[in-house]
Amino acid sequence: MKAQNYSKGIFWAAFASTMWGISGTILQYISQGQNIPATWFLSVRTLGAGTILLIIGWFQERNRIFSLFKSWRLVGWLVAYALLGLMANLFTFYMSIKTGNASAATILQYLSPLFIVLGALVFKRELPMRSDLIAFAIALLGVFLAITKGNIHTLAVPVPSIIWGILSGVTAACYVVLPRAIVAEHSPIVVLGWGMFISGILFNLARPFWVDTPPITPQLVASIGSVILVGTILAFSTLLYSLNFAPSAVISIVDAVQPVVTFILSIIFFHLQISVMEVIGSVLVIVAVYLLQRLRQTGSD
Repeated sequence: MKAQNYSKGIFWAAFASTMWGISGTILQYISQGQNIPATWFLSVRTLGAGTILLIIGWFQERNRIFSLFKSWRLVGWLVAYALLGLMANLFTFYMSIKTGNASAATILQYLSPLFIVLGALVFKRELPMRSDLIAFAIALLGVFLAITKGNIHTLAVPVPSIIWGILSGVTAACYVVLPRAIVAEHSPIVVLGWGMFISGILFNLARPFWVDTPPITPQLVASIGSVILVGTILAFSTLLYSLNFAPSAVISIVDAVQPVVTFILSIIFFHLQISVMEVIGSVLVIVAVYLLQRLRQTGSD
């Protein structure tokens, strides 16, 4: 892989991560400030984003947006991407924020590169290098400091938020790995559009967006519109685009930008008080996953 393409992949992955950081802060306002039901919000977000993306895809490719369904193999990957990647990640991340805060949720979701390594161990029988295990231990220490502020007797983040956050890390690994086979043959806009549209249909089967609709205010419309455009269409499509230039592990590691952006915005807009231990813990997570990639890249053991 050429260094220029490699850098391009990192740039677009960093851009996607920044969009998620901004979106995560908006999401905290929606989930806590306005008390919007998670299922209703996700029904609107996924169906709205999927519809917009497919319209864009139609103007770009016309009938070619349906060519993906000519291959049962790609349809299988698409369904897995929609269910295990998009749907599962959006729901678990939302619940982690709703039961805790955006900063803690992004830290826990940032464990996704480590889950990619574990996935390679389970499904590909690729044994982790010693450097992988060291990086994993450092990351676990970082997460411990971030959610306990260094005191094991006092959890700084509610247990449900921790559980949802870890699950969001697993599903984040899924939405990076699962669409690679499809993106290699089809436009990222079309892949994401169908993935979101399928997710939206399924979310609406469980909770139609027109049933028990919460009070529609200008703030709610602006918030949901921002999350759909910034945190869904822009973020996910640029992430899929970056997969054309860099491997999954690299793409997921660049997600380090997200917690940094969320921390800064949470301090500015929510006056979040962050302790020294939380900062150290967050830095350790970022350092651990950075080391993971660097050492794997050089083949160090």
